[in-house]
Amino acid sequence: MVSTTLRRIVSPCWKPSVEGENSSRGGVGNGRVDGLLWYEDSGEHVAGEFSMAVIQANNLLEDHSQLESGPISSFKSGPHGTFVGIYDGHGGPETARFINKHLFSHIKKFTTENHGMSADVINKAFLATEEDFLNLVKEQFETKPQIASVGSCCLVGIICSGLLYIANAGDSRVVLGRLEKAFKEVKAVQLSSEHNASFESVREELRSFHPDDPQIVVLRHNVWRVKGIIQISRSIGDAYLKKPEFNREPLLPKFRVPNSFEKPILQAEPAISVQKLRPEDQFLIFASDGLWEHLSNQEAVNIVSTCPRNGIARRLIKAALREAAKKREMRYSDLKKIDRGVRRHFHDDITVIVLFLDFHLISNGSSCRPLVSIRGSAGVSGNSKY
Repeated sequence: MVSTTLRRIVSPCWKPSVEGENSSRGGVGNGRVDGLLWYEDSGEHVAGEFSMAVIQANNLLEDHSQLESGPISSFKSGPHGTFVGIYDGHGGPETARFINKHLFSHIKKFTTENHGMSADVINKAFLATEEDFLNLVKEQFETKPQIASVGSCCLVGIICSGLLYIANAGDSRVVLGRLEKAFKEVKAVQLSSEHNASFESVREELRSFHPDDPQIVVLRHNVWRVKGIIQISRSIGDAYLKKPEFNREPLLPKFRVPNSFEKPILQAEPAISVQKLRPEDQFLIFASDGLWEHLSNQEAVNIVSTCPRNGIARRLIKAALREAAKKREMRYSDLKKIDRGVRRHFHDDITVIVLFLDFHLISNGSSCRPLVSIRGSAGVSGNSKY
């Protein structure tokens, strides 16, 4: 049951839930909408199948995402692969939306110039996207200063030529489901590390980058934050923490760092790993931190490995929402009736993309699969099953 305090918070946005009333049908690339949920239950990518879903909690959706499958250079004859991007915005949707529009184009550009995929290609694409966004901030700063305080985490996965590239800046996460044949179990293997000040290793990294700043990380209300402001240490955007020229009026004082700084407080450069995919690698779960707040790596892997593939991304979101409701001692049926904005008191925007891996397709480098270009979209305010 919902407590008296919580009911007072959410009562203005309380709605009757009608199963499926607000659903709309669309093909691959369009997805379906059900209230605050957007989803593409199943589709094919170069290396297997996929499922994708987004649930909105904020007034404006701050999570953006995409899946691109086909040529990953400017030439159709170039390398084929699958690209996944999870962009978890903060302070607003502008940066995540910008990355969704521009990052993959930079990947294709640098892959073409490099004559192939590499960690250097991905690094250059991240930094070029960052530079483009900071230039946009510079153009708009005097008339729209708030844009200097908007940023986004950025998690990318690329499957190309039998290799899996993972690049991360922020606290989204990708988890691999790997079959352990000896135990006949699918085990969770986390492939990315979060750049969040709650981890001692991240705090040490920040202190090493800023040895003359004793306030580079501050503990407030039992939460470690960079400069007492933000938890993540890497991002795209957050211009006011990258360039001193944006840490001033007309940006509101609440967004500004009290003392001047010479070098960027946050970094845009991603941590990148490259590994060869193996026959026992079953699937990959890419998700913004909203999912991992409520599900452990192994819990998510167990769901994917034991449930039907069709709609599995939606199933993961539903499992996370059930946990969110349980933590607040409320019924899941009551949580489903709460509208965006107020929803943020209970859970974050959540984006999930599950890639199933077909080793036969991966090893053969098949380019005969259908081309896919799909972007996670916002739900609409209305009745929902979720």
